[in-house]
Order: sequence, then C-alpha cells, then structure tokens
Amino acid sequence: MAALLKLSGFIDGLSEIVGKFSGYLVLFCTLISAGNAIIRYLFNYSSNGWLEIQWYLFGFIVLLGASYTLKLNEHVRVDLIYGAVSDRVRLWIDAIGLTVFLIPACIYLAWLALPFFTISYAQGEVSSNAGGLIRWPIKLVLVAGFALLALQGISELIKRAAGLMGVLQVDTTYEKPLQ
Repeated sequence: MAALLKLSGFIDGLSEIVGKFSGYLVLFCTLISAGNAIIRYLFNYSSNGWLEIQWYLFGFIVLLGASYTLKLNEHVRVDLIYGAVSDRVRLWIDAIGLTVFLIPACIYLAWLALPFFTISYAQGEVSSNAGGLIRWPIKLVLVAGFALLALQGISELIKRAAGLMGVLQVDTTYEKPLQ
C-alpha cells in the first residue's frame, strides 16, 4: 500500500500543477477577452483568432482543471444519500463510483479522442474561419484532460482503499450547494 500511496501522491502533485496552471489560464482568458473587446470597440477591428483562442483557453481550463477539482473533492455530485451516511459508506460509494463510472468513462473518452487528435495533427487542420487557429492543440487537450482525470480517479481510488483499510484518514465531507 505504501508504494500505491506514493504513486497517488505523485498523481496528486501532477494534478495540482496542471490545476494551478488552469487557474492562471482563467486570468489569461479574461485579459484576452477584455483586450479583444476594447480593440473591437475602440478601433473597430476584430479577429476570429482572438475569439477562438478564448474558446480554446476555456476548453483548457475545464479539461485540465477537472483532475484538480476531483483531487480537492469539489466536483459535482448527485447527493441522494451521500450526506446522510457514515464516512465508511462514503468511502465505499466513492470507490464504487470511481471504479465503475469515472475511470472507465475517462479512459474510453481519451481513447476515442486520440484518433480525433492524431488525424487533425497529421492533416494540419486549421479553423475554416478567416484568421482562425490550428485545431490540433484543443483536440490534444481532450486526450490529456480525460487521461489526467482518469489518473486522478486512480489516485482517489487508492486513497479510498487505504481509508477502508484504516491506513489513511480520508476526508469525505461534502457540503451541499445552497440552492
């Protein structure tokens, strides 16, 4: 279990680095959006490339930030019984959900996105919009985002297993949204 927890720590560190990078992309995306709006209204000039980079950055933020969100236990959950059961039952719910749903779905989606990326890269695909950007980077982010999320799912599964074995204290607290 010690080796698996070390692997989990490595994955957590990777997710944290990528997640914090995604946080900085939010600022960068905001600056590009504001700059694009200012240039459009002051100088009556716009470029599809500036609009597309905003879309790309939003995709980067969501797909690369998802693994960090899972690490922080701040992902969206459907809480039908989770909040009303013991910590041990929560660990089991998490372990089953990770094993049956999250990890297989992410691996499958990364696998599906891989040829989507490779074809785009090989063809040098470019946006059909005038002044548009190359397309393969955002398609690569599909593969990377789902792969990172699957890795973080494996890390969370390791931690849940360690928690069930009594080796590690896992925080399973979850606050319901105030809706």
